Amino acid sequence: MSDDNAIDLAQRIIKDSKRIIALTGAGISVDSGIPDFRSEGGLWERYDPHEYATYDSFLVDPSKFWTMGQELADLILKAQPNEAHIALANLEKTGKLRGVITQNIDNLHQTAGSKNVIELHGNYLRAYCMDCHHEYADNEIHRRVINGEIPPKCDKCGGILKSEAVLFNEPLPEKAMEEAVALCRNCDLMIVIGTSLTVYPAAFLPQLAKNSGAKIILVNLEGTNRDNVADVVLRGRASNIVPRILE
Repeated sequence: MSDDNAIDLAQRIIKDSKRIIALTGAGISVDSGIPDFRSEGGLWERYDPHEYATYDSFLVDPSKFWTMGQELADLILKAQPNEAHIALANLEKTGKLRGVITQNIDNLHQTAGSKNVIELHGNYLRAYCMDCHHEYADNEIHRRVINGEIPPKCDKCGGILKSEAVLFNEPLPEKAMEEAVALCRNCDLMIVIGTSLTVYPAAFLPQLAKNSGAKIILVNLEGTNRDNVADVVLRGRASNIVPRILE
């Protein structure tokens, strides 16, 4: 199938669908200036995730995570939603898009205007105290980290703060996973954008939607582990393709 034919087919499927959901990964945010952690030049090339980004390593030495967090916060605070984020937010306003399930921690869907965003891996810009559980929902903590406060401490009790972003070996938010599964079981179309579908349990969600009768559109630069379940596969940058198919 030619690229134009695939685009046309995707547009027809979207037009005929009434209960659409999106599943997004790192690829949707690359054009916002946030590199895929696993790609060349990504964060894991400079910071061994086993040393800097596991829950166990955080408990032993939280300064390791927050040292990496200086660079991550600088990237995320500067990033702005791109055309793909904005196109999804606009589709939600029409009532056709029921929600966005994201593996990203960058808050860009909300900044673009999406309301129903399910964050499977948490949100880097939110933090909480490990001792008194006081929550921090603004960017001030991360600006303090950028300015050298490593690790950041709680204003209330002096305890260590942890980003809400889910670390390796840390359980996924149970409520978020339940909401994602419910969306997958009740959609008639899932648009998968910018994820290679290698990280579980998120990687199984397209199959769950397919088993429930939904069509699947995959948008990614490279092949994924779920290309075989897709009705349409589109190769390219999310910021180029997503606005085209959602016109």
